Amino acid sequence: MNISYNWLKEYVDFALTPEDVAAALTSIGLETGSIEEVQTIKGGLEGIVIGEVLTCIAHPNSDHMHVTTVNLGQGEPVQIVCGAPNVAVGQKVVVATLDAKLYNGDEAFTIKKSKLRGIDSAGMICAEDEIGIGTSHAGIIVLPPDAIPGTPAKEYYNLHSDYRLEVDITPNRADACSHYGVARDLYAWLLQNGYAATLKCPDVDSFAVENHNLDISVTIENSEACPRYAGVTVEGVTVKESPEWLQQKLRTIGVRPINNVVDVTNYIVHAFGQPLHCFDADKIAGKEVVVKTMPEGTPFITLDGVERKLSNQDLMICNTQEPMCIAGVFGGLESGSTEVTTNIFLESAYFHPTWVRKTARRHGLNTDASFRFERGIDPRNTVYCLKLAALMVKELAGGSIASEIKDVCPVPAHDFPVEILYNKVYALIGKVIPPETIKNIVGSLEMKITAETPEGLSLLVPPYRVDVQRDCDVVEDILRIYGYNNVEIPATLKSSLTTLTETDLSNKLQNLIAEQLTGCGFNEILNNSQTRAAYYDGLSTFPADSLVRLLNPLSADLNVMRQTLLFGGLESIAYNIHRKNPHLKFYEFGNCYTFKAEKKNSEKPLAAYQEAYHLGLWMTGKKVVGSWAHPDEPVSVYELKAYVENIFRRLGLDTRGMVTATLNNDIYATALTLHTRGGKLLATLGIISRKILHSFDIDNEVYFAELDWKELLRAVRTVKTLYTDIPKYPAVKRDLALLIDKNIPFAEIEKIARETGKKLLKEITLFDVYEGKNLEPGKKSYAVSFLLQDETQTLNDKMIDKIMSKLINNLENKIGAKLR
Repeated sequence: MNISYNWLKEYVDFALTPEDVAAALTSIGLETGSIEEVQTIKGGLEGIVIGEVLTCIAHPNSDHMHVTTVNLGQGEPVQIVCGAPNVAVGQKVVVATLDAKLYNGDEAFTIKKSKLRGIDSAGMICAEDEIGIGTSHAGIIVLPPDAIPGTPAKEYYNLHSDYRLEVDITPNRADACSHYGVARDLYAWLLQNGYAATLKCPDVDSFAVENHNLDISVTIENSEACPRYAGVTVEGVTVKESPEWLQQKLRTIGVRPINNVVDVTNYIVHAFGQPLHCFDADKIAGKEVVVKTMPEGTPFITLDGVERKLSNQDLMICNTQEPMCIAGVFGGLESGSTEVTTNIFLESAYFHPTWVRKTARRHGLNTDASFRFERGIDPRNTVYCLKLAALMVKELAGGSIASEIKDVCPVPAHDFPVEILYNKVYALIGKVIPPETIKNIVGSLEMKITAETPEGLSLLVPPYRVDVQRDCDVVEDILRIYGYNNVEIPATLKSSLTTLTETDLSNKLQNLIAEQLTGCGFNEILNNSQTRAAYYDGLSTFPADSLVRLLNPLSADLNVMRQTLLFGGLESIAYNIHRKNPHLKFYEFGNCYTFKAEKKNSEKPLAAYQEAYHLGLWMTGKKVVGSWAHPDEPVSVYELKAYVENIFRRLGLDTRGMVTATLNNDIYATALTLHTRGGKLLATLGIISRKILHSFDIDNEVYFAELDWKELLRAVRTVKTLYTDIPKYPAVKRDLALLIDKNIPFAEIEKIARETGKKLLKEITLFDVYEGKNLEPGKKSYAVSFLLQDETQTLNDKMIDKIMSKLINNLENKIGAKLR
């Protein structure tokens, strides 16, 4: 959330720099990520000063220019050629000196010494639009006679920069979703740190009803969803552009000004965290506002022009005939104020957070109003904000307040009673804090002390602090204002002995493989376990029926738990490719989740849910690019397979004992699986299908492998580390050129060879593949090398020929292989 430094100072007085404010807010739990200077006028009028025209004569080579000498308040007067028709001797003017920058939008123009029609000019006498203080270009700015030459223009115009602080608000801190909320916390910090400070807010005592010409009643039919609703009417308003001060306030925090009435509602929500809505009072049929739900499927067109089907659990603001607004979420297309509106009805309400949150998620909406309502606003602030808004509308848009405030509150808000014991405060914080300090802190946080004993305090916590309802919550508040850094680190460390568990072994091996992959040029990524259900639509490998769905998702893009690591990695790849970084190697460790409907059991509700820990690898682009010593070379699926096999080897697993098979599914264009001999799936790897890549706007081939980490750990348990002597007897290599069917993979040849020569066959290598001329249709040629070795004797030709003959026979009988 963006916070204006100057706006903050309107509610609490302090002399801290923006950097000091950011540090203070961060120390009390409102982490401030960045500070950005916001200039009222771009460039801040740097290098622009007040000058006095001493002489002014006609330019000898121009029929409209003048040659002037100007006193800039110091040094010798400067000569400036000016083309304005109104320049004259004795005027006080605004001068852009040499090297000053003037802006036209985002384009900058630097003032340089130059010649205009042959006459030297060392500056520029400015018009309003040239320095950004107005729009007129009819002539130069002529200041009053009392203006002093040499005065910087930014001082003359009392120009001050503002600073935009980016404050990260955690979900529990709904009370800090406004400038006043942040000021309230800063005020407590200032008092605790010895600063004299006062917390203040605008006075609304001048609010008065001027007539009853536009009386609109309010009825609440659903008090659970709407515990409080207030409204007031203002007649005779003129909708127009807001004054510059209000527009600048909104622009500073990144809000686009619209018109004076709408800008007032935006001002209030960012000032005090109370969302308001402005209705065109003439469009409220029956002159009655009814807060209720509508029948299931009722059509309603929202402000963005989209027709939405309402749920019977959507709270609506209605008139006597139809719904006008989705309560706390989004306005309707026909009921809001427009440029021709003259009478308005201002709404200020407290809606139940759960109702607003469910409605917003149901319709995929996220607005400033829903952001605050679903976290919980101050239910006691509705009328104050309504009065302030009405007064501001009257000031900025004219008109008169034409009704009493209709404040309907069927469910009044109450303070939260909390009891705290000093000993518990000391125990949780780890330090003894004087009781007087504790009382000062809770008092500065607007908690009322109703009773006090030597052992502790009885408190009433205001209802806007929805996150403080237990004693430990109060202790946390005390600690953050007292200062985490003020709690000393103890000199002794208390610990207990533990034994290594499966988790420790997993973490150790995980770090081992992570270091190996990082050393091979991979980057580790970490994606959200929550993902988009739409990724799984139409898939049979990861069917949508097997998704673990969230009951209360953050958004439509995060509404299920992932079944595979694939899609998160593709999001990361697409993100990088779109930013001109196409050559990528990623890996990620993470949980994947599956729902098995057939295992659903009312007695064991978790039986249908499975969680598996996976390792994913992604490769795309080129492995060599832009090298003088090597031509560009793309990554390949074979390289990915080598990385997977190296992971197995690093874990101590013998890939020769694994079963390799081809895989055909809707994820991969072509793929392999690696199983244990017991049938447990260890990994899948292959080339991602074009259809999936197209959905992510990825044009390059992407190679992906997914390893079941838990199955790998089970396989590792049986691994024993052994050593053997270097063989005393030489190995023998024999090569075969085999003609086989195109659909037979090398894995099948490897399987048959290992079954044939279990003791003597040490290595099998495919070193050439040929498909083309001089081969029978549907055939291909594999050149395979076999390494034979006996650890007890030297192999002779007879022994070698015997095993090779047996191998050739088996290949011919089982897969129809022929020697070329």
